[in-house]
Amino acid sequence: MKQGFVYILSNYKRNVFYIDVTSDLKKRLQEHRDGIDSAFTNKYKVHFLMYFEEFQSIQLAIEREKKLKNWRRDWKIDLIKTTNPDLINLNSQ
Repeated sequence: MKQGFVYILSNYKRNVFYIDVTSDLKKRLQEHRDGIDSAFTNKYKVHFLMYFEEFQSIQLAIEREKKLKNWRRDWKIDLIKTTNPDLINLNSQ
């Protein structure tokens, strides 16, 4: 069974958030930086990893993604701050 990740990206000003799911987080983050397959992240320059969760299956990750996309903005920010209180780019570490 293939693992899955839910992740949240943001822009430099941290005022736009993007939630997605992938089976290969490292590869997908590189694709976002390279401008591959996401008009939204290119348009709003959403390339900074704020948060991610790992799941044992891609299906569980998809279920979590659907829930998170229905959350209010402040709930998403509070979730991010549970593991990343300073809203730093986790992908630069």
